[in-house]
Parts: sequence; C-alpha cells; structure tokens
Amino acid sequence: MKNRNYEPKPLFLERMSALLGKDFESYNEILKQPLQNSIRCNTLKIQPDELKKRLEVKGWTILQPFKDHPEIMIIKNELAPGELGRSMEHLLGYYYVQEIASMLPVLALKPKPGELVLDIAAAPGSKTTQIAAAMKNQGTIIANDVNLKRLKILASNMERCGVTNNIITRKDGIFFCKKLKDAGFLFDKILVDAPCSGEGTLRSSPVTYLMWNPQTIRILSRLQKGLLASAIEILKPGGEAVYSTCTHAPEENEEVVDFVLKKFGKDVSIEKINLPVKCRPGITNWSDNNYNKNVEKSCRIYPQDNNTEGFFIAKFKKIK
Repeated sequence: MKNRNYEPKPLFLERMSALLGKDFESYNEILKQPLQNSIRCNTLKIQPDELKKRLEVKGWTILQPFKDHPEIMIIKNELAPGELGRSMEHLLGYYYVQEIASMLPVLALKPKPGELVLDIAAAPGSKTTQIAAAMKNQGTIIANDVNLKRLKILASNMERCGVTNNIITRKDGIFFCKKLKDAGFLFDKILVDAPCSGEGTLRSSPVTYLMWNPQTIRILSRLQKGLLASAIEILKPGGEAVYSTCTHAPEENEEVVDFVLKKFGKDVSIEKINLPVKCRPGITNWSDNNYNKNVEKSCRIYPQDNNTEGFFIAKFKKIK
C-alpha cells in the first residue's frame, strides 16, 4: 500500500514537530517520497568496480555517493517490484539490498580483521554480513538473536554472502551477555542494533503509522537500556560498542545513552562519530528530562537531510 493510505497519529506529529521545529514541514514532505534503491556490494565475493560493470550491463545506472565507501551504491533506474532481489547478482551474494542509513552503524563501529565481535540482535543479517565484509572473514563474529524464524533468514543470508567467520546463537540478549561475562568472554567490538519503534522506517514501512504508540516506546526503552548496559559489561578495556535504532524517539535514543553514561560513569566514554552523511547532534532535554551534555556526540540521521530513512547512532569506548 502507498503512504497515503495511512494517517499519522496526532501525538506522533506533535512529538516530531517538537523535535524538528522549522524542519518539520520538510520532514513531512520527504515521507511522501519513495526511497532510493540502494545496495551494498559484498566485498567478500566481488569488488565494487566489477559489480558496477555487471549491473551497468543490465542497463542500470549506478551511483557511488561516498568516495571512501565505494561499496555503497544507488540504482537510479525505476525498477520493477522485486527486481533487486531477483537478479542473478543478488542470488549469488554479490550485493545485499540495504538502505543507506542502515549501513551507517557498522561504518561507525569499524570492525577489523582478527577481532572478536558480537552482534547482539543480528537477524536478518544486513549488518552482520557488513561486519564480516569489513573483517574480510578474519576473526570471529557471534551473531545472536532471540527469534528463531528471523535466525533462519540470518543463516540463509550469511551463507549466500559467503560469511565463514560467524557463530549463530539463539539467546535473550541480556541473559546471553551475562552468560558470556560469567564465562570470561570480552569483545573488541559490539553492535547493539536494538529492537525499536521504527519511526525512521515510515518511508519503506508506512504501516508503522498504525502500530505506533507511546506505550511501546516506554517498554522498548527499558529493554534497550538493559541490552546496551549488558553489552558494555563484556567489552574489553579499549573495546567499543555502537548503539543504534531506526527511530527518532528520544526515550529510545538519548535517554538510553544518558542511562549508560550515568551507570558506568568514568568507566565508559561516548565517542564522536564521523559518517559520510549529515548528522544532527543528540538532544540534551526532552519532556522535562535533562540528559548528560555528552549525549550531543550521538548522531541523529533524518530522512529530509540525506534522502534516506531515519536512524540514531551512538558509540562508546570502555575505559577500564
């Protein structure tokens, strides 16, 4: 169905207006526009220049918008529904159909070959396969999720993309981190791409308008705080964690970051993030709540700023 069949709830509009101020109108306008077709070249199987040539033979016009990240590609053509997923190159695992904003948390995490990495809510695998490509299949990724149906999709995507340095686990994320801590496991990098209310995905999934409600936001905020705090417990000294959501709700974003900074104090620092898109700083107050000033180092990615979906990203380093 098209976006026009869904009406945003008045409270959602009120909250977004409070967040965006004068930019609220441009935000509303971009939500009515279809998303660009974006893919990520899977460098475990093919290099970006070679993939570009193969796709151009199909008559596709390929843009590579970021000089330092040639694996990120936009297809400018108007494609038939499902065409990206049906192509031989996709079936062979040469590329992953992935929205640009969804690629940014792994760019912030910067996993390297040889590291021990945990993806705590990994399914269906877009970011896990991206991590594996950055690691060149060297080192180890533990890809965890609690949902069996989604884990099957994750396993399929890992196989299609040629990922060989992974272990797939099915555990509750908070419980799993506690077990790993008890067993003495410490990680170089952890991705906490947390379950969220999905406000940033309205362009691709307008049904979110119907599902949205404040109670869900409050419930998810508690879960996210537990997940992120548990993950930070099992970071090595000097290890880094990236927390990301595809929502704009401060309760699920800055409030979670503020919670972790208060809980761990000087044992954790929040790091400045450099990404190839326009990032707005995290906000320091919302609905009578004031957050740690360092929350500003977080990154708010809005659809109207980058012609993408919406995301929130924060990066932490374990001091000791």
